[in-house]
Amino acid sequence: MKLEDICSVLNGQLICGSDKTNREVTYAFASDLMSDVLTINCSNLLLITGLANVQTIRTAEMSDIDCILFVRNKTVTPEMKDLAEELGMTLITCPSTMFRASGELFRAGIKPLF
Repeated sequence: MKLEDICSVLNGQLICGSDKTNREVTYAFASDLMSDVLTINCSNLLLITGLANVQTIRTAEMSDIDCILFVRNKTVTPEMKDLAEELGMTLITCPSTMFRASGELFRAGIKPLF
């Protein structure tokens, strides 16, 4: 599924990474526990989380995840956006709960990691 389609399905807003909207994402992993995210070893992955802080960006970087979807209308701070842009990441926000966003993306064809 393309990142632009993810935004469309979830009524999401692309915060940064507009040059990557045609990029395909195959898998998704939903978690607010960054210790769980650190155990991930998968490419082409979308991280779905409600934890909106700089540590989330850093954790994604350490796990080689370059696309993060923030749920529950979480606000991306300028510091988060600057760091994500520096690292070449794509950030998306959406109003859905993590449960709804995961379900909608699954229905649209995104595969679960586990």
